[in-house]
Amino acid sequence: MAEEAFRSLYVHLRHDARTGEERRRGALAHLTPERVAAAAAGVRHGRTVSLAAPVETRPGPDDPQPAAYVLTAPSDQETGAPGLHFALDRFAMNVHGDAHTHLDALCHVVFDGELYGGIPETALRAGGARGITLDLVRSGIVGRGVLLDVPRLRGLPWLEPGDCVSAEDLAAAEEAQGVRTGPGDLLFVRVGHWRRRRETGPWDVAHARAGLHPEAVRFLAGRHVAVLGSDGNNDTAPSPVAGVAFPVHVLAMHALGVHLLDYLDLEELAHLCAELGRWQFLCTVAPLRLAAATGSPVNPIAVL
Repeated sequence: MAEEAFRSLYVHLRHDARTGEERRRGALAHLTPERVAAAAAGVRHGRTVSLAAPVETRPGPDDPQPAAYVLTAPSDQETGAPGLHFALDRFAMNVHGDAHTHLDALCHVVFDGELYGGIPETALRAGGARGITLDLVRSGIVGRGVLLDVPRLRGLPWLEPGDCVSAEDLAAAEEAQGVRTGPGDLLFVRVGHWRRRRETGPWDVAHARAGLHPEAVRFLAGRHVAVLGSDGNNDTAPSPVAGVAFPVHVLAMHALGVHLLDYLDLEELAHLCAELGRWQFLCTVAPLRLAAATGSPVNPIAVL
């Protein structure tokens, strides 16, 4: 995709996005209380499954800066001593890494000197971001989730790095699975990233990964999706757009105001959906209360 065509698509999507006060919430404006209630009423089996990958604490080719975890107590002096003492620990993470599940806040993407909604990038400071930060979703995101399994559609265990998911793939997966994405939905697109990683080993995903083609963002816009998530980081690498490394991030977040969930683990969910013959579910996403942050680790839960 030529950069000129990409920018034309960007202008088109941004023009069609919501305006006024609703624009501050981005595509979450499509996720109304009525749609949340309908999603809750759609639970049939009471089966729950996590959509988060285990947090990595060892370095690897896709995780050169893993999460830091240490048990800080009990001390050597306390161990075996009588009386009361506590086990304590400390945790730190590079939120936007390539090996753990996280939510991108709308202030995560800077494009042509601006954040989503035309906010100047000067809103990002060392002490934290201002405006469209993680605080926008401090009450969580709850709604109807829809899983579209593209490798299943193609009869494959996973998509190879560099492969792109098209809008036609998404529509075909809907038809094959008997489900349709609608306004306010949390759309999850499986490319098989974690199955490939577990069976073949980790690799440098910064330079080679499966993801959505930029044209697929038209599908999100047409269905008024509120949130997009994938078991990759939603973008393909190498980028299919010359001069733009993360075109799906730019189009979905910066143009449409769609929050992104990166590096979900969708394997258990895909098995459960296939078992139950049901590809829609209630989904809850609860980020940390980091008001000025650009993202957060999350453990989304699907309830079928």
